[in-house]
Amino acid sequence: MIGSDTDVALDGRVLGKPGDREAAATRLRALSGRSHLVHSGVCVVGGGELLRGSETTAVRFRELTDAEIERYLDTGEWRGRAGGYAVQGFGSSLIAGIEGDLSNVIGLPLPLVASLLGRLGALSNR
Repeated sequence: MIGSDTDVALDGRVLGKPGDREAAATRLRALSGRSHLVHSGVCVVGGGELLRGSETTAVRFRELTDAEIERYLDTGEWRGRAGGYAVQGFGSSLIAGIEGDLSNVIGLPLPLVASLLGRLGALSNR
């Protein structure tokens, strides 16, 4: 079994998922032109073992105009998304750069998951 969750932090403050359009707009305005961190935690359970790990990726937003923010909000893609955006969709247009694992920003850090599963396999073969 694999469990994972992702969140966005700006200036050390966790932003969480916006509950409504206004909260999403507030997050996007705060992220505009700035860098933030995307943190994911992963837990893998199997064969009586539990392994866990975390991944952090830095993401830099472009400077966004109010019109760009409104157009993005109109997509509805922000719903249920940490930080109010989804990099794998229309949100990719908001991004100026990523330093680290893109799959982490999408929401499941695949290299970390593969490593944990490999370790779990090695444990169950002993």
